[in-house]
Amino acid sequence: MSAPGSVPLQTEPTPEGEQALIPGVRRVTTRDRLALLMAAPMRPRAPQKPLDIGLFDEAQRNQLDLFGPRSTCSHEEVLP
Repeated sequence: MSAPGSVPLQTEPTPEGEQALIPGVRRVTTRDRLALLMAAPMRPRAPQKPLDIGLFDEAQRNQLDLFGPRSTCSHEEVLP
């Protein structure tokens, strides 16, 4: 039984059977889905290669410095 002044429950037929409709809620349309896809950030169509040149080269950052701090041992200690 519904309260006086309330909106009667609406239904619609679907392949699964009769479905109740919630007041104030509308179905998602194709236009809504396309708007959501257009608002999403762009994604590449193919996998991208890593940017490993210049400043972004991770392997180059792992190299030893050519001119680093002096070691504590002298050359006489190393050579026989």
